[in-house]
Amino acid sequence: MSVVAAFRCQGHHDRMRSHDRASGPRSGLTIDVTTGLTAAARQVESPNCDDRPPGTVVDLVVVHGISLPPGEFGGPSIDALFTNALPADAHPEFAEIAELRVSAHALVRRDGEIVQYVPFHRRAWHAGQSQWEGRSACNDFSIGIELEGTDGTAYESLQYVRLARLIAALARAYPGVTIDRVVGHSDVAPGRKTDPGPAFDWPLLRALLRFESELGGA
Repeated sequence: MSVVAAFRCQGHHDRMRSHDRASGPRSGLTIDVTTGLTAAARQVESPNCDDRPPGTVVDLVVVHGISLPPGEFGGPSIDALFTNALPADAHPEFAEIAELRVSAHALVRRDGEIVQYVPFHRRAWHAGQSQWEGRSACNDFSIGIELEGTDGTAYESLQYVRLARLIAALARAYPGVTIDRVVGHSDVAPGRKTDPGPAFDWPLLRALLRFESELGGA
């Protein structure tokens, strides 16, 4: 999928989804730095968050991959996991994770919908035991964004476009975030985590981020 084709796909989808309007200068996606929320997302409040350590500068974006049940897309299970409402008996895979207390700041679903669970200025519980550039506890200084998918399944082109535009909006809101400080969960927890996996197209995301930056989006 080329950058041009991806943005053509985005343009068609934007005409179909009026909720992605909002007040951004070009992409229609902005972050309210007071609330840490974006009007471009469906809001689902997660209790699994807390305040970052005093004086912390947010300067990293961690990209994750998730599907619940594993390999299946759509449905309410991701929302349920992040709001502590996942029924342990609803699927064999749920018994081990239903008691987890985890969250991400946001999710980009297969159809491009953005769901926000935690205000971006607060600490979501997404990275676990982690380290980046000699700093441990990446939850303290990072923003976690989930993509609905699996390590081995190609992500949708619209997911890359929405992810790039969300990161560009985060860079405008939080100066410590730059388009070159975007990593995978596997980068901050090597050997323990593999997502977003080999199916994730990092060159495409980097190209889209450069496009956003050149147009003044980041």
